[in-house]
Amino acid sequence: MKLGNRLFHARKKSGLSQEAVAEKLGVSRQTISKWETDETIPDIYQSKKMAKLYHMTLDELIEFDVELDEIQEIIEKTDEKATEAVDWTSAWSKKYPILIQYQEEVNIPNYARRFDLMMEELMQEYHYNELDAFLVLKDILYQVWKSRKGR
Repeated sequence: MKLGNRLFHARKKSGLSQEAVAEKLGVSRQTISKWETDETIPDIYQSKKMAKLYHMTLDELIEFDVELDEIQEIIEKTDEKATEAVDWTSAWSKKYPILIQYQEEVNIPNYARRFDLMMEELMQEYHYNELDAFLVLKDILYQVWKSRKGR
């Protein structure tokens, strides 16, 4: 979510008008509007005052997913040929070294056989192509990981 959108929703949640916020912060209503439409951004001093006014921490108020937005934009702009050229294991192993380490420890053919059976099952039962079956299986694994993490 963009910063302006966060500011807009925080203000609305607090039940305040742009005029009321402007008055309390000593700025114009147009300034509040510009902040909420991402034309300009508030300085840190004004941001702290807004956070207090909206009964939020500064982190909560300004939290927005710039990194996520950037990642999504890159994904949308990346063609399939470029994606196939990337060694994803090598790229991710810089952050997660286990991706290189496990290859010498784990009985990969054993797990690969079981994953292959699950993919085949998804393809037959739901008529998915290989890529869709893989993506569904990957998402199911993520859901399992998330639920285990919450325990």
